Amino acid sequence: MIALAVLSLSLTFAVPAYRDYVTRAKSSKAISDIGIISMVIERYRAHNGDDPPPNLEAVDRAWLDPWGEPYIYRTLDGPNLSAARKNKNLVPINTDFDLYSKGPDGDSVPPLTAKSSKDDIIRANNGAYVGIAENY
Repeated sequence: MIALAVLSLSLTFAVPAYRDYVTRAKSSKAISDIGIISMVIERYRAHNGDDPPPNLEAVDRAWLDPWGEPYIYRTLDGPNLSAARKNKNLVPINTDFDLYSKGPDGDSVPPLTAKSSKDDIIRANNGAYVGIAENY
């Protein structure tokens, strides 16, 4: 009976700690992927007269994020400008392109202050920041 109590207490603390570890590991993987994809996009632009790729398939980076969803890539020209990711002042966080993962909840809206966007893994300041939207 005592062994069962000790085991259940151990699991009470171990399971949430393990979930946090898995979430942090997946977030780190998404941050790394976004950094790599950004470099590939910049290389594409350098070889194509500063024109951005039309989509991630054009640079062979149509990867899935660690939560099984495709990374979102959007050039910031024409009709895409209104869908740009925005900070708390509703100012676009990039001037070249948006690249992000919807994060663990798989939900996102353009303003980073929205609840569904806080766990997104984003690229901001034209690549100077790559990380969790809530920390931006």
